[in-house]
Amino acid sequence: MEAQIEDSISESSHKENRSLSPNELESRNKKSGLMLSRKHVLRQLERSSDDRYSDLLRRTLADLDAQIAALP
Repeated sequence: MEAQIEDSISESSHKENRSLSPNELESRNKKSGLMLSRKHVLRQLERSSDDRYSDLLRRTLADLDAQIAALP
């Protein structure tokens, strides 16, 4: 049953990708990568006990948020 669900999701995302222009697809992929990076930085921030490193992570997070907001 799970395999059928995964196949269905995968198939529908492939159909969506075919209808997107190259620019839209690139933008979607970039946003996905930035969101993944953001998630990683948030995890690091939660675990950090060093104030200077936490500040760096907060600035990185703000930069990622700005990049995500700038995407169409």
